[in-house]
Amino acid sequence: MMIPILAFDIETIPDAAGIRILYQLGNELSDDDVVTWMQQQRRAQTGGSDFMPLHLQQVAAISCCMRWGKDKIRVGSIGDTGDTEETLIAKFFELVETHTPQLVSWNGGGFDLPVLHYRGLIHGISAARYWDMGAGDFADSRDFKWNNYISRYHTRHCDLMDLLALYQARANAPLDDMAKLCGFPGKLGMDGSQVWAAYQRGELAEIRQYCETDAANTYLMYLRFDLMRGFLDADAYEQEIRLLKTHLQQQSGAHWAEFLGAWTQ
Repeated sequence: MMIPILAFDIETIPDAAGIRILYQLGNELSDDDVVTWMQQQRRAQTGGSDFMPLHLQQVAAISCCMRWGKDKIRVGSIGDTGDTEETLIAKFFELVETHTPQLVSWNGGGFDLPVLHYRGLIHGISAARYWDMGAGDFADSRDFKWNNYISRYHTRHCDLMDLLALYQARANAPLDDMAKLCGFPGKLGMDGSQVWAAYQRGELAEIRQYCETDAANTYLMYLRFDLMRGFLDADAYEQEIRLLKTHLQQQSGAHWAEFLGAWTQ
C-alpha cells in the first residue's frame, strides 16, 4: 500500500491582535487601522514591501490534496469557515499524526511550515509525530533520525520549489508559472496579496477555494516530479492524473469548473 501523500497550502492574513500586543496599540483602533499602520511600518523597514513577519501571519485557511490507499484521493480545506486558527492548525497536525504522510509543498519550508510552527507554538498545539527527529515514543522513531519532516534535506517533507532549485533561492520559480508551463491550471481567482482584502469583505469561502486550487496544483507538480525521477512510469502517471481529474469532476463549486476548464494537459 502506498505511503499517503499530503500536498498542502496555507493562506494567511495579518494578525491584528498580535500586532496590538507587540506594539501596544489601543482598542480604539480597528483591525483594519492596526494592519494599515503595521503595513506602513513594514514598508519603511523593508524599503517597499509590506509583507508581515512570519510570526504575525494568522492562518486563515489550510487546504490539502490527499492521496492514499489504492485509489483514494480528496481535495479540500481543513475544518469549517467558522473554525478558529487554533482548530485549523491542530487538525492539520492531527492528519500528520494519524497518517504519517509524505508532505508536499511549494515553498513550504520557507513559508507555510514556519508559519504553522510559530502559530502552533502560540496556541500550545501538540504535534509529536511531526516533530519526531529520532527521539520520539513511536515504534519507528529511530527511522526519523535519518528521515524526518524537519531537516531541510530529508524527504518526509518535499518542498518542491526548494528541491528543484537545488536549495538556491536565486533559482526559485513560482508555482503559478511552473504549473502553467506544465499544462496545469495554475493560480485562479486571486493571489496571496489579495487575501487580506478578500477576508475583510467576508470572502473566507473564496479564500478557501483559492487555497484548494493551489493544493491541487502542488499535487500535480509532485506527480510530474515523480515522473521525472522515475517513481512513476508514463502509464502510472496518466492513471494518477485521471484519478485526480475524475475526483474534481465530481466536486461541486465553480472554482473546480474553472480549474478543469483551464487544465490544458
